[in-house]
Amino acid sequence: MFSSPLYITHCLETDIVVTGAVILQIHFPNGICYIKLQQVLAFQDSSVFLQHGKRRDDSSRRERHGSDIVQWLTKNLSIEDPVEALHLGTLMAAHGYFFPISDHVLTLKDDGTFYRFQTPYFWPSNCWEPENTDYAVYLCKRTMQNKARLELADYEAESLARLQRAFARKWEFIFMQAEAQAKVDKKRDKIERKILDSQERAFWDVHRPVPGCVNTTEVDIKKSSRMRNPHKTRKSVYGLQNDIRSHSPTHTPVPETKPPTEDELHQEIKHWQMQLDRHRLKMSKVAESLLAYTEQYLEYDPFLVPPDPSNPWISDDTTFWELEASKEPGQQRVKRWGFGMDEALKDPVGREQFLKFLESEFSSENLRFWLAVEDLKKRPIREVPARVQEIWQEFLAPGAPSAINLDSKSYDKTTQNVKEPGRYTFEDAQEHIYKLMKSDSYPRFIRSSAYQELLQAKKKVLVHLAFVLPLCKAVVMFATILSLLSPVPVQLDIW
Repeated sequence: MFSSPLYITHCLETDIVVTGAVILQIHFPNGICYIKLQQVLAFQDSSVFLQHGKRRDDSSRRERHGSDIVQWLTKNLSIEDPVEALHLGTLMAAHGYFFPISDHVLTLKDDGTFYRFQTPYFWPSNCWEPENTDYAVYLCKRTMQNKARLELADYEAESLARLQRAFARKWEFIFMQAEAQAKVDKKRDKIERKILDSQERAFWDVHRPVPGCVNTTEVDIKKSSRMRNPHKTRKSVYGLQNDIRSHSPTHTPVPETKPPTEDELHQEIKHWQMQLDRHRLKMSKVAESLLAYTEQYLEYDPFLVPPDPSNPWISDDTTFWELEASKEPGQQRVKRWGFGMDEALKDPVGREQFLKFLESEFSSENLRFWLAVEDLKKRPIREVPARVQEIWQEFLAPGAPSAINLDSKSYDKTTQNVKEPGRYTFEDAQEHIYKLMKSDSYPRFIRSSAYQELLQAKKKVLVHLAFVLPLCKAVVMFATILSLLSPVPVQLDIW
């Protein structure tokens, strides 16, 4: 049992240090990370750290300020930026190579906070995977020691209660183990017991971290699969067959490595060029875009904003049905066309109005081609070849009556696709035409007087209906009341 005090004492006395060679033999995904971190620890002064298995002034017993550790990293690793040294120190603390004495959060602060280096026995490079029963023994032992520094934190108390419910059947055995370890701890020297308690607490802070902190011992499933299949190749998402970046450097190295060929170097250059061209956004920009989108479509969500006109199925207002019967779009519907070209194209009335505008400017061939390709994708497969030829003859063939403007690359690719007709033969051409309409035709349609008049007209119709319909209802109700109260039939010419 790794938590046995006798075994821990034996390891502390014999100064067991896991070297990089041993780590390489234990093939696990985080091994390369642990090797690099332990190489950083090797820069310590010989009077402070253990070397060659001989006992010196044990670094795990000495307390150091956080600012001293930052200076030590800056000096020994030739780091120019103190922030970089602080970041590296935080990573080392998160992996458990040193820890704050009075805090469960494993991070490095550039101040007077006291830190202690972890003994090599508790290094994560030993590949321990502690079980919940071991954690239960540790927490149970803490409750037996009436010391303020060993009191359980809130999250530890919750974990203990959860483990007690999970291991109810063998809790007596766990309690006996904790009791035996507590008795052994009482026989230790006071200083040694205090140091060992802090080291054991730091070990569990790594493997059972405070809620909200990153668990550095979790194994990435991708790295784990690469370890199981170190020589397996896979196709890159960028279409590269021999992608040398498809494996993690943590797998077992191939004994014989061949220098990259000229084709592989060209593929790598192409890959990095594509990486440079990738569109990246900061999280703040993404959040701003999401908020703007939500605010823009807020009035179209009936769960958040009452619809106008209201739903006739849950209210007595029939305005919605009257607007639908008029075959004319409402003001909200027309306003939505201005959000983007997609909104105008997916609305049948919006497509119709957009097409009328382009016909008035004698430039409707682009939209008609786009609509024809969309219709082609929905056709039965037996009709596709004939429809492909019709679209080709109308829009793309030499001397076509409604020729569209394509770049040479899209035209050449479409020409090759026509030889084997399919539903997506004109996909490249359609994408090119879509970009042209989005940058030219659509902005002109939104700025046109036809769209503005349509938008203003719908506003006037809604205002008129909102005023007239309630007035008519009031007049009818008034006439009904008079007819009930008067003995003589009342006739009102309300129109």
